[in-house]
Amino acid sequence: MHRHPFLRLLWCMFGIAVGIALALAVSELPRSPLLLASLGGTAVFLFAFTRAPAAQPRALLGGHCIGALAGIACYQLFGEALWVYVLAQSLTLALMLVTRTVHPPAGANPILTIHAHANWSVLFEPVLPGVGALLLVVIVWSRLYPGLSRYPVDPWAPSPAHLAWGGWED
Repeated sequence: MHRHPFLRLLWCMFGIAVGIALALAVSELPRSPLLLASLGGTAVFLFAFTRAPAAQPRALLGGHCIGALAGIACYQLFGEALWVYVLAQSLTLALMLVTRTVHPPAGANPILTIHAHANWSVLFEPVLPGVGALLLVVIVWSRLYPGLSRYPVDPWAPSPAHLAWGGWED
């Protein structure tokens, strides 16, 4: 019975509902709605693609930290201009690829932090509490339903799994 696709779908919906509710609650939604936009994409990754390398803690935490820090650093150093957005986004991709911590939803963080004129405290409120809440919920959620892979599947899995950046063959 628990393997029925509709029940699994409901379980995924329940997980994302609890996860995003907690993430938004601990991240003080009214103060920072734009900065939380990437958490929606993260929640989809965690509850729909639980086994993917990009959903594992290495990519989840690394990607969000890199994206937020690149955006904050670029804004703090250079202000807000088109070229600053481009620089921050390019740095984010490069750092995620080099460290193999690619988490696509975190790619929104540099644009969001620059647009919000964020300072360094944004990393600690709302980024890390929001990501931490999702992480906690997916760990518990994955253990409550019979037959699901327990999250994390491989906490240190590199993302991408191979160094074929941009689609080049190794």
